[in-house]
Amino acid sequence: MRLLYAPTSPFVRKVMVCAHLSGQAERIEWLDSAAHPVRRDSRIAAHNPLAKVPTLILDDGESLYDSRVICEYIDSLGSAGIFPPAGPARWKALTRQSMGDGLLDAALLARYELTARPTEMQWPVWRQALLTKVTACLGTIEAIAPELATADPTIGEVAIGCGLGYLDFRFPELDWRASHPAATRWYAEFAQLPAMQATLPHEA
Repeated sequence: MRLLYAPTSPFVRKVMVCAHLSGQAERIEWLDSAAHPVRRDSRIAAHNPLAKVPTLILDDGESLYDSRVICEYIDSLGSAGIFPPAGPARWKALTRQSMGDGLLDAALLARYELTARPTEMQWPVWRQALLTKVTACLGTIEAIAPELATADPTIGEVAIGCGLGYLDFRFPELDWRASHPAATRWYAEFAQLPAMQATLPHEA
């Protein structure tokens, strides 16, 4: 399998955390790419009309895209049980994944507002509304933190953990730990998992 990736992408990190948890990481070859919200990378667009990472190219040439699809596919190859079977546990895990992904979507758009949009076109009110979504997600994570697993995590914990890691990486000024002690305690343990340590984001 080949993965079009960016070393700073939290959604790529989600995929690789799942790959490590399910024992599939060594089967994935990383392909260099330059995903950008405005400038399309033809290397990605050849396999994904959205030209976004992560995009996974299978042995038969078929492409999978969107971290949610790729993570579930990778989990199906192993026995980590990152995606619970049908039932209440599955819906809870998927809902928590949606929240973690939503936090990441809002944070990425807030970052793009400053890094990808020309200064004269930036909209501070829009950016603040995006960060309000991030703050709201942090409040929910704080409330459910006592329920979150560190051993045998589901896709819900993986998405939330990658979300908090991205805030550390790109938004240290938010200082989310200051007002979220329960989430801080959970993440301190979760972040030490080998799968998280092996996938720390970094500049290319």
